[in-house]
Amino acid sequence: MTKPILLTLFLLTCSFNIATQASEHHSGHGGGKTSGGGSASSCEKPRLGKFLPPHLATVTPKSEFSFLVFNIDKPEQVSVTVKNIPVDVVAEFKDPYYLFKGKIPNSLVDTAARVNIKVTAKSSHCEAEDGWLLKISDK
Repeated sequence: MTKPILLTLFLLTCSFNIATQASEHHSGHGGGKTSGGGSASSCEKPRLGKFLPPHLATVTPKSEFSFLVFNIDKPEQVSVTVKNIPVDVVAEFKDPYYLFKGKIPNSLVDTAARVNIKVTAKSSHCEAEDGWLLKISDK
């Protein structure tokens, strides 16, 4: 073969490889659970909501709070702190979400505190964190 034909074949091969890589990279930008091209390690990001009592509400120590978490496999993925104090929560499955309930620590009096929720997962793309602020009265 002559040099111009070899060069043409080489350039065609390179441009085909680049186009293939680009299409594979961009194929996962649609919606759905397998937006990464259908791999088994893809996930749907957890969603948190319906925080009760609502943001900036005034509550007393030991008051109950609750929230919903969508798109998790098991409740053990969820951890909760109130003003950086770990809080035990109880989860109840209510298809398609989990309802979590906990109580404000008794030691928090006459202060403001953030209820902070973290959802852990094997992949950082499948994790979530959210929360809300409550005002805690003196009793």
